Amino acid sequence: MIQQCDDCAKHIFYPRSICPHCFSDNISWKQSNGRGAIYSYTTIHQAFGPFKDDVPFVAALVDLDEGVRMLTRIVGEREQIAINKRVKVTFHQLKDDLVLPYFELE
Repeated sequence: MIQQCDDCAKHIFYPRSICPHCFSDNISWKQSNGRGAIYSYTTIHQAFGPFKDDVPFVAALVDLDEGVRMLTRIVGEREQIAINKRVKVTFHQLKDDLVLPYFELE
């Protein structure tokens, strides 16, 4: 799910109470197609907290088809990851109460 302004029709990420484009508070949730392209990425070799045991992993900026950019992780073969490659969302449960959207190559 992703927010969309009902006045200017632009998609919004990260979730907010007003549209950052037109400042309307007329916002609703829409189904995202869960696909996009890698804008940029890096491999993380040192991490802390809940991710410290996951290194190395890839963190990336993904441009969703809806027109917003989000910071996320790319899972799968690191050697295949490249800028502009198409990705689709996959959900990973880290704890009982924490599920994060990661992306994998299409």
